[in-house]
Amino acid sequence: MAVDFEKYIKSVADFPNKGITFRDITPILLEPDIYRAATHDLAEYAKKMKADVIVGPEARGFIVGCPVATELGLPFVPARKPHKLPRKTISASYDLEYGSNVLEMHDDAIKPGQRVVVCDDLMATAGTLRATKELVEDLGGSLVGAAFYVELPDLKGREIIPDIDVYSLVKYHGA
Repeated sequence: MAVDFEKYIKSVADFPNKGITFRDITPILLEPDIYRAATHDLAEYAKKMKADVIVGPEARGFIVGCPVATELGLPFVPARKPHKLPRKTISASYDLEYGSNVLEMHDDAIKPGQRVVVCDDLMATAGTLRATKELVEDLGGSLVGAAFYVELPDLKGREIIPDIDVYSLVKYHGA
């Protein structure tokens, strides 16, 4: 079933800060058939990339990545904000359009040689993706692709990480 996912994404002006247009994916989650279709499209991409593991950055990456991993029968690895994981971790910092943060991953979450696809809600400046790539590579994995519900091409995320294949359901140009 071909779905126009853009119909299910709401644009919210000036959130979380003035001048930012937030792309809200929660309407997709309210429609089980649409959520399933989005999950299936991202899973097909991950299958094409021959993923061994799906990684989802906190927090919406959990919502996007867990069902993809489940559909494919693959492990899911959360990349979390600091001090949320109970065992030994590694960390990487990153910048956002409106701040900075740190991601952590258990130090045994990715095995050397594993092929990893990141699944998340949105790619803008690719800061989160760069940090996740750093974590994956520090553990000996290979980030072979990234799949998103939404991409903001004007913020040039693909140019920042040109070595990563990127797939997105919807692209928003301009504000």
